[in-house]
Amino acid sequence: MHSRILPMEESKDGFVTIRPNQPKVLPHRMLQFLVLFLVMCVTFSVVSVYLIRHFGAQNIVAATGFKTNIFQCVEGANTSLDRWIKPPSNLLHTMSDKELFWLASLVPRRKEYPFTRVPKIAFMFLTKGPLPLAPLWERFFRGHDERYSIYIHSLPSFVPNFPSSSVFYKRQIPSEVAEWGTMSICDAERRLLANALLDVSNEYFVLLSESCIPLYNFSVVYDYIKNSKYSFIGAFDDPGPYGRGRYNYRMAPEIEITHWRKGSQWFEINRKLAIHIVEDTTFYPKFNDFCKPACYVDEHYFPTMLTIRAPNLLANRSVTWVDWSRGGAHPATFGRGDISEDFLKNIFVGGECLYNDRNSSVCSLFARKFAPSSLKPLLLLAPQILGF
Repeated sequence: MHSRILPMEESKDGFVTIRPNQPKVLPHRMLQFLVLFLVMCVTFSVVSVYLIRHFGAQNIVAATGFKTNIFQCVEGANTSLDRWIKPPSNLLHTMSDKELFWLASLVPRRKEYPFTRVPKIAFMFLTKGPLPLAPLWERFFRGHDERYSIYIHSLPSFVPNFPSSSVFYKRQIPSEVAEWGTMSICDAERRLLANALLDVSNEYFVLLSESCIPLYNFSVVYDYIKNSKYSFIGAFDDPGPYGRGRYNYRMAPEIEITHWRKGSQWFEINRKLAIHIVEDTTFYPKFNDFCKPACYVDEHYFPTMLTIRAPNLLANRSVTWVDWSRGGAHPATFGRGDISEDFLKNIFVGGECLYNDRNSSVCSLFARKFAPSSLKPLLLLAPQILGF
């Protein structure tokens, strides 16, 4: 019987027999190192949690001078309230109307504002191109920067050339072609409202054209609108051929003939009504499909829809004066030869209306239609007659 000679290895005791399949054991010193490392990790974690909880992560980073990419990302993000309450610095954007109307229709659930809010009037100009009466408006707005904002919807091809000092500088919104008497006019007005709603401080919204002028100074206009219990949009029931005669029974049941209203295109409304307009997906399709010339949609869509949605908020009149005495499909236009002291004073004479349910002689805040040639005499007479 042969004996097996196993390999031997030297040790400080002489020889140690190495048996096959003997498990390897970590050296004692390495084991001590691992235990010490684990203890340090646990201690560091506990101390870090304590410091962050009591002093804040950013303060700890600032004190140590150590910065990670995570904190750089947090510091670079706009996490303050300004992100939501500051109006867009650039009115140009790439949103579709569908996206814009959705964004503009968002409403906070809390009525209180966590910041000092000065209600502003959004002056919305629906125009084909230039604003020939801009110098008169510049004078009107002067000194009231915190209480107004301006939005201009022109033909997409129009390139404005307002100087950087002008209140109209870079106030164009993304626009599309708008044709009189068609739904594209209402689309343009909704587009103006939606862009203006993106500024949370805009509380009142006035629709104007390039031929409109203000009849009072800014303070009078602002106080009149701000203190009114109602919004100024005409919405009356006209039983004749140019009222109910334009109704299409295929609009029912969403719109019954008893709901059908008519009013001026030029309006002033508050924020609640503006949101009703941009969020509407119920009445818009009916008007788009069944109100075509000779049903002029800009005279019926907003008056009818708002009569259904919020009739108690409507003054049922416009604050924009026009002269229909010359007849025709459009009101009279006034040029250089028409403008005189007597002419302007006559605009204020004989008017009587309800303001906050009381009789008032101040009924119109704006007037139209004024041709470009009227600018020079208007600038001369404005300080004496219009108050600015």
